[in-house]
Amino acid sequence: MTTDKPAARTLKLKPGAASKPPSDPFAPRRAPVRPPGPARAKSVSASAPKPPRQPAPVHSASRAEPPRPPRAPAPTPRPSQPLRPDLARVGNVRGEVRLNKRMADLGLCSRREADEWIARGWVKVNGQPAVMGQPVPPDAQVEVAPQARHQQSGQVTILLHKPVGYVSGQPEDGHEAAATLIGAPSQWRGDARMPADGRRFLPEHTRNLAPAGRLDIDSTGLLVLTQDGRVARTLIGENSGVEKEYLVRVHFAPNGPQGAGLVAQDVQAVFPARQLALLRHGLSLDGQALRPAQVDWQNPEQLRFVLTEGKKRQIRRMCEQVGLHVVGLKRIRIGRVLLGNLPVGQWRFLGADERF
Repeated sequence: MTTDKPAARTLKLKPGAASKPPSDPFAPRRAPVRPPGPARAKSVSASAPKPPRQPAPVHSASRAEPPRPPRAPAPTPRPSQPLRPDLARVGNVRGEVRLNKRMADLGLCSRREADEWIARGWVKVNGQPAVMGQPVPPDAQVEVAPQARHQQSGQVTILLHKPVGYVSGQPEDGHEAAATLIGAPSQWRGDARMPADGRRFLPEHTRNLAPAGRLDIDSTGLLVLTQDGRVARTLIGENSGVEKEYLVRVHFAPNGPQGAGLVAQDVQAVFPARQLALLRHGLSLDGQALRPAQVDWQNPEQLRFVLTEGKKRQIRRMCEQVGLHVVGLKRIRIGRVLLGNLPVGQWRFLGADERF
């Protein structure tokens, strides 16, 4: 008799799969792997350090969320600020303006000087120290410390007979500034022997010396350089109406200085009267109408201009519009101050009794 034995079962494994070892019920259970987070303080152990654990691979389906950024600390309360003037109120219905402008309007100093004095604590408004940018009403009482007056009294104003070839302001195109002519060797002898106010030239007189008005490189005559903001405001302020007188030698050039019909002698005889009237009033420069000017013939080849404004190359551009070509220009007066017999390239102090 034949006994049938049960067929041996064959365990089929998936290709590449590793056999799972039998679980040990007494083995310690491993803690679940936690996602990385903020560092924690670790307890000190006397045993040997354990090797770092390798994090278990994370499948895409169960990818851990990125760690949250730490919460920002609460903002520190800002310290209380000192009370400042309400700058937004400047120009309101009370007629308030900035303090530096009010000081300039009162003729105390220039705006730049006012800011410097305020910063140094030399200015009070209604008995209180002034603040930069402070708005003040029309009836405010402005006081200036003696230190400011003393500093201002040492400022000088210089009258220079500028030669052709020098620029009024900063050096440009290889041409020197007119201020480089100011020095002891070029001081007019009559002024050096007997200065109007007993003042002697010092090197500090050239510091912060700025031209109060322009005179182009091809022109000569009276140029004012000053350290005093009051003088600068008088001559070139936005509301300045100080007269400036010029002698201008011209050619009649209806087709340009190189064109046909140029007349160099007895220009007055051929120049139309209606064009002379336009020079006096009716021309515009840079899209703005010019103020009325005094323009008359000084001799058949020379005109006399008296202007109350000073646009760049104004006289030359005015003459071009009416068919004249300027061949020489000299400024002989600013306000009540005359060039006089001051030689070309020399200078003198503005006298104590002179006013523009």
